[in-house]
Amino acid sequence: MAINFFQEDIKYDLPQKNLTKKWLREIAKREGFKITDLNYIFCSDEYLYKINVDYLDHDTYTDIITFDNSEEKNTIEGDIFISIERVKDNAKTEDQDFHHEALRVLSHGLLHLCGYKDKSKEEAHLMRQKENASLDSYSELTKQ
Repeated sequence: MAINFFQEDIKYDLPQKNLTKKWLREIAKREGFKITDLNYIFCSDEYLYKINVDYLDHDTYTDIITFDNSEEKNTIEGDIFISIERVKDNAKTEDQDFHHEALRVLSHGLLHLCGYKDKSKEEAHLMRQKENASLDSYSELTKQ
């Protein structure tokens, strides 16, 4: 049940790693999944852009790319790349604290691995509801 945090070409140290790992496990459990191997890789816009072009043939910047490596039903195994620069910009745009927006993106990637999509308006609405519920559960954990 490993959850790992890595950095590529940037310096970013996620605060409260153990609490965040517990929170991510709770999200997965709530959705009926068990995390076996989950890697979060924090990187720059350019690093993530190159992945987007090379692996997904998308010529755009994005805040997150999720790769699902799971082979068994209801298990989570994957790699989630997050652009810290995009998260900072999104936090400003959404008038949110950076850490709050980072948690949103962390949960967003995990929710993708749980099968949630965000391409249609309805899917995006459900994804946002799930993200908000996840953020609420993080707040509850910090009170314990």
